[in-house]
Amino acid sequence: MGWSTAGGMATGLTGGRLVFGVCANFVLGALMTIGLGLYGPCLILVSLLGMDPRYAFPIMMGSCAFLMPICSVRFIRSQRYNVRAAIGMAVGAIPGVLVAALIVKAMPLVWLRWLVVIVVLYAATLMLLSARHKEAAAPAPVTH
Repeated sequence: MGWSTAGGMATGLTGGRLVFGVCANFVLGALMTIGLGLYGPCLILVSLLGMDPRYAFPIMMGSCAFLMPICSVRFIRSQRYNVRAAIGMAVGAIPGVLVAALIVKAMPLVWLRWLVVIVVLYAATLMLLSARHKEAAAPAPVTH
């Protein structure tokens, strides 16, 4: 199975692909702590490594299960989070899980792949526009 067989039938990885996948997922976890998502990029990574994309969900959940408790301690101690937003996301997760369990699970795999690609591109575009906006709004350096 070559590298180009995106979204193959494999149920696991071995050898170099396993090492690459673990290292790449570690990088994705580090990027998650600065505000990038993990789920979409992880699904793409798993697919590109030739695994069946349905096996990405336990990998994503496991990654976040280990990552979030450790990384959130610093934010909780410094109180650098919005309590209302956190509660809103927790409440919004309930219908989100139902949608995933009842609708996304039954989606054809090709549609799911395209949906993930669209979401990743949308998020990337928003981040680039946000960075561009902040750069334009930054005050000019003072020179004497």
